[in-house]
Amino acid sequence: MIERGRADEAGDRPGDMAGNGDVEAIKAANAQELHRAVRESGAEELERPVSALFWSGLAAGLAVTASLVAEGAIAAHVPAGPSRALIIALGYPIGFVMVILGRMQLFTESTVTAMLPLVTTPSWDALGRTLRLWAVVLCANCIGTAMAAGAFAGMALGDSTLDAGMIEVSMAITHHGAIETFFNAVPAGFLIAIVAWSLPNAREHALLVIFGIVYVVAIGGFSHSIVGSSEAFLLLWTGKIGIGGVLGFLVPAVLGNLLGGAGLFAVLAHGQVQEDGE
Repeated sequence: MIERGRADEAGDRPGDMAGNGDVEAIKAANAQELHRAVRESGAEELERPVSALFWSGLAAGLAVTASLVAEGAIAAHVPAGPSRALIIALGYPIGFVMVILGRMQLFTESTVTAMLPLVTTPSWDALGRTLRLWAVVLCANCIGTAMAAGAFAGMALGDSTLDAGMIEVSMAITHHGAIETFFNAVPAGFLIAIVAWSLPNAREHALLVIFGIVYVVAIGGFSHSIVGSSEAFLLLWTGKIGIGGVLGFLVPAVLGNLLGGAGLFAVLAHGQVQEDGE
């Protein structure tokens, strides 16, 4: 009774409308807490065995192709008009929502999560584990997108209007050369890194955060290596481009995404915490 009375008195004081635990629960994490959360998540990823990374990355490659499917379906049914591109882009975040909320390994998301442990405690071992993660996840993602694109190209999935819409959307990657693709991939890597950085604070709004940021990638015409690889493989399997065209997109897109995610955002995010004394 005494303890209950003390608790009641504490709850009746001005400013004590919620307990400390409740206050902490509703506060947004600051930069140091976000850094710690993302860094710890990255450290866990770096410790996963190669087989686990591969299967998770393969699932992500298959699932992220839903972005191309959604955009193709919209393109097949939306008539020409000034806002058509903005409407088609609404399909682009779908695959990212599936992959990120499903906790699958996506290469561009790992550019920041795997980079923070490395820049926090740099070592040759940390560098090796980071490169291992990126290599395994990138290969698995691309195998997944190649398989999914091959299924749509060779197994008559969906209908002819969907196929035509997916090819129309995919042809956009042929409009840029390697240098343009590289520079277009930098902001895409930066923005997807922001998704990974923001999720610990997103809580029940994670869907909106992912959708909103990835939609910016779509309407900006920025190059995302993994979704772009599904487009490139679809064009390859349908005879629109050759293997040179696939590599001509994929290599600069991967490098640009790495520069934007690991080279810019991760370093900037770490730098602000360094200044705060993390």
